[in-house]
Amino acid sequence: MKEEFLYYLWQYKLFSKRDLCTTENQKITILKSGIHNKNSGPDFLNSQVNIGNQLWAGNVEMHIKSSDWYLHKHEEDVNFDAVILHVVWEHDSVVFTKNNKPLPTLVLKNFADEKLLLNYKNLIDRKQNWILCENQIKNTDTFLIDNWLERLYFERLEQKAIFIKELLQQTNYDFEAVLFQLIAKNFGLKVNGDSFLQLAKSIDFSIVRKVCYDEQKLTALFFGQASFLEKEPEVSYYRQLKKEYEYLKHKYNLEPIANEQFQFFRMRPHNFPTIRIAQLASLFFTHQNLFSKLMSINKKEEFYKLFSFAIQDFWTTHFTFESVSKKSQKKISKSFIDLLLINTIIPLKFVFLKSRGEVEEEEIMQLIRQISPEKNSIISNFSDLKIRSKTALESQALLELKNAYCAKKRCLECAIGNNLLRN
Repeated sequence: MKEEFLYYLWQYKLFSKRDLCTTENQKITILKSGIHNKNSGPDFLNSQVNIGNQLWAGNVEMHIKSSDWYLHKHEEDVNFDAVILHVVWEHDSVVFTKNNKPLPTLVLKNFADEKLLLNYKNLIDRKQNWILCENQIKNTDTFLIDNWLERLYFERLEQKAIFIKELLQQTNYDFEAVLFQLIAKNFGLKVNGDSFLQLAKSIDFSIVRKVCYDEQKLTALFFGQASFLEKEPEVSYYRQLKKEYEYLKHKYNLEPIANEQFQFFRMRPHNFPTIRIAQLASLFFTHQNLFSKLMSINKKEEFYKLFSFAIQDFWTTHFTFESVSKKSQKKISKSFIDLLLINTIIPLKFVFLKSRGEVEEEEIMQLIRQISPEKNSIISNFSDLKIRSKTALESQALLELKNAYCAKKRCLECAIGNNLLRN
């Protein structure tokens, strides 16, 4: 038994209200369960309960055992002075208030629905399953699942929004600068994402605005800040970039980041940091007003067209500065653009519209539903359980479901778990 189950029973009044009474046989009538407090202090705030013939307004505290009150030292905490009712699963000790009177106590075990309790134990006690409800989830109503996944997708957006808002605070709410940082991070993928973010943060975006009209300067700026221009290979293009960067470094008092952070090992050549940096420079040269363009379009094909740009000629025959390779355009793939949409563009659009009071959930859902679902082990495992992703909305929502709910056994807060418990 866990306290979360007591919260669940109390909040939704999932117990018999008939003959409800305290351990002192005083009749209890619940008028308001109160607001579930997830911070420090009593578990439910602003509750209203009739105990005996007296109406009480205050807070409700819950424990598995009544003696937990003293174990948690609530008698020493003034935040618990306004507790009007102690709700417990087992009563093993009388708790006294500061005026030396017994605190009214409700033993919830005596009034709980046995079937609900059995469902809870059957769900929570499974330890070997990938998710606790994997044997039952396929029988859940599809309408309920679809609605829950929509809500989970926006919960995931809100989590991504936290990081975006932190970047906005650091850049004095410059959305263009934050877009640059987020796109850079995504260009680095999982392996080099943090290094690319550090690269972007090492350059004040005002400098990018000043040099973005010259692709050579912009490329030199990015490679120089990533410390890729510190050697002396016999390549004229490299020497040109190095000379250009030395001028920019002196002019803007730049400090490059450590080159050792960028990983090439076990990476496909098209994902080499050198290629991604060159693509990043070409992108911001091609679209000097990239942020406004991205915020104004809502069709997947328009995004594909926007990200269809030419990389500098040198990189069509190179993956690094040193080695020559077979000629290829090294364009950004549609699957890569999908990742940019999922992880950067849509979350940033969500935050931007929300900051202006213009966010339309339906507009966001229409955009994310144009994108194919991601492919990973979590999505595959849900598919094996007959919960399949048709779009990126579902795949993103299922990632949130697994990581934020299933992995933390938050079944009581999950619409699917809630439904299974009550049925």
